[in-house]
Amino acid sequence: MPDTQSIVLELNQLACGYAGQPVVTGLDIHLRNGDIGCLLGPSGCGKTTILRAIAGFELVTGGEIKLNGERLSSPGRHIPPEQRRIGMVFQDYALFPHLTVHDNVAFGINRHPERKRIVEELLDLVKLTQLGKRYPHELSGGQQQRVALARALAPDPELLLLDEPFSNLDGELRRRLSGEVRDILKQRGISALLVTHDQSEAFAVSDHVGVLRDGKLQQWDSPYNLYHEPATPFVASFIGQGYFIRGQLLSPDTVQTELGVIRGNRAYKLQAGSAVDVLLRPDDIVGQDDSPLKASIVGKTFLGATTMYRLQLPTGSILEAIFPSHDDHPLGENVGIRIAADHLVVFTAQGSVNVHAQLPLEQMLDAAKPDADER
Repeated sequence: MPDTQSIVLELNQLACGYAGQPVVTGLDIHLRNGDIGCLLGPSGCGKTTILRAIAGFELVTGGEIKLNGERLSSPGRHIPPEQRRIGMVFQDYALFPHLTVHDNVAFGINRHPERKRIVEELLDLVKLTQLGKRYPHELSGGQQQRVALARALAPDPELLLLDEPFSNLDGELRRRLSGEVRDILKQRGISALLVTHDQSEAFAVSDHVGVLRDGKLQQWDSPYNLYHEPATPFVASFIGQGYFIRGQLLSPDTVQTELGVIRGNRAYKLQAGSAVDVLLRPDDIVGQDDSPLKASIVGKTFLGATTMYRLQLPTGSILEAIFPSHDDHPLGENVGIRIAADHLVVFTAQGSVNVHAQLPLEQMLDAAKPDADER
């Protein structure tokens, strides 16, 4: 059980939707004070619906939302958005075009006795001190995003919500600004919940990430654990890059595959002899010239310091591997490889796997294909 003394946001068996149609069901999330959480998933999975329910823009049909122990929403109870002490940064920034940067930031604290000091402090925090007299149309996209963040922080909210806050920015600016926003929130000790469909953004900003699928939470965990210890095949496929290969469990921590025997660092509660699917990430495949295990290069992508190779095994199975970029190989060459995967990720064998569209994953091996020890 989480330590309730340090929890700022609680979603307990939350259910909500639109026009009588359920979108999110049975959602349990606890966000600790000062932490940054993220809701991650494909379009239509319910991320924004959850954020709007927390903000108070949507009613809940089941469960409850608590902020620092106070129940904000449940069936029959609904505290209006303006009374929730929750700040929000929208995807389109929603700045007032007729107000200066200074006045946009000051909008929510017009009656505060220290309004001038707060605005100056926040403009300094977001590195816009010299731009207070400009209007939104005179700013770049990154500068507009900083103004939106400063405006959301001005009333000193207990929780900050960010809805796809970097989606309108180009790649490098997006990466840099996401890091700056994390630093700002951590510096001020602000608890925040972010919504995105970009996992690199989620990993860069967040302490904990919740992966959603069809309105249900698949896993709420650290970015490291989502990558190395996914709870479901969907999370394994959605997070990062990788391929499943078929294997047979020899013992609780050992699997026989077409790549040989792979031993992991933990036991699996599956019966010996069970057919399993083993997840292999590109960093699990290491080049080794003298290895008896060979694979043919069928694709390559130069990434600067590294090169991503798409490899085909003699059985026809496909894997990906990351080699140092100076270790250059042409298409069609056979290279020696070995497995370096002590964090073995194993699931009960399925006929196929749901895969995020950006991943070059193949259908898993046919269940009828014989195991390596039968060939």
